[in-house]
Amino acid sequence: MSTPASTTQHSALSRRHFTAVMSMVMAMGALAIDLMLPAFDEIRDHFGLASDSTRAAQIVTTFLLGMALAQFFYGPLADRFGRKPVLYAGFLIYGIGALGSLFAPTLDLLLVSRFVWGVGSAGPRVVAISIVRDSFSGEQMSKAMSYIMAVFIMVPVLAPSVGAGLIAVFPWQSVFVFCIVFVVVMAVWTRVLPETLDPANRLPIDRAAITGAVRDVVTNRHTFGYTMAMTMTFGAFSSYLASSERIFGEIYGKPDLFPFIFGGAALVMGVGILTNARLVERIGARRIVHIVLIGYVIVALLWTLVTVSSDGNPSFWIFMAGLLTMLILHALLIPNFNTIAMLPMGHIAGTASAVVGTISLAGGALIGSVIDSRFEESVSPLVFGFALLGVLAFGFILRAERGRLFAGPEPSPELDAQSSTVA
Repeated sequence: MSTPASTTQHSALSRRHFTAVMSMVMAMGALAIDLMLPAFDEIRDHFGLASDSTRAAQIVTTFLLGMALAQFFYGPLADRFGRKPVLYAGFLIYGIGALGSLFAPTLDLLLVSRFVWGVGSAGPRVVAISIVRDSFSGEQMSKAMSYIMAVFIMVPVLAPSVGAGLIAVFPWQSVFVFCIVFVVVMAVWTRVLPETLDPANRLPIDRAAITGAVRDVVTNRHTFGYTMAMTMTFGAFSSYLASSERIFGEIYGKPDLFPFIFGGAALVMGVGILTNARLVERIGARRIVHIVLIGYVIVALLWTLVTVSSDGNPSFWIFMAGLLTMLILHALLIPNFNTIAMLPMGHIAGTASAVVGTISLAGGALIGSVIDSRFEESVSPLVFGFALLGVLAFGFILRAERGRLFAGPEPSPELDAQSSTVA
């Protein structure tokens, strides 16, 4: 394993500068989703959809699928050619997808362009996680990811309001122009990043090497278990992303307040992520996951009982109390899920990041789309989804830990890599 870049590889950058750059690289996907959530009504009108059509939500799920599936290809490339060439390739495809969306004459072509856009977004995501894994290990990685995610979370806080502002002044397609400008700015800014791939860890592009790396990921008990838990919780979260505009606009009759409600919920998640950075130093990432996931399941089940007793539509404030609680718990889980999954994978960080990301994002997006398809005039599908997926996530963690929760230290990367087994 290479020397942690916290002392070498990004020494030319201050910790704050490194965090800011990595946060914005990670945020490119979120920007491409959250900026256009306020445009769903205009999109329905523009393409002649019914006001209650769920097809507009496919703009989110199609993007997520493109981002998920493409990660598998970016990872081996990043492990062979380095992080920065792959980063710039992703930027280029991201811009092409945004341009295609800008000029798409039909909804089907818009969805194709969104898929391409998602493919482009996958590159920066894989590279960002790989650079962090190159630079840190153990709880230092979890802490770094928490600070990066805390800055990153400002994008979903601000993006819906920015999108609503753009749409109020310009045609709704202006949200695409904003993203095109953003990727150009990022291409210039990321020139300050060093190449963090250790030459000793470069992998050849051949079937045996890639297959072996993928096998390491899916057969490692901790990596696979925590990846699947992350997939379950992301499924619930992606459903929230796709259905939030209709829930707040149609069920609760607050379409004008949607950007502020969505942004406020994202801000709550930011508080959770910042809290996680401090908690990791005190009690460890694994203990946090185990404690929080138990709370996640309990709260989700209580939220479900309240929803059922309210015929599927609890009052706005009761719904928000449940949602905000789930989101803050979600924020405490995701950085640690990702960190623990990646711990044994330092020798194949790019490929491992790609496989973990592909499984969690593609699986989560598909699960979320199934939940969205059942959405009608009730919040029940979303609430039931959080409960069911939380229980499944807990099951995967129990299997990964062989039933021994609240263990003290993090798993040793070297030892755990040698004892790879899902059984």
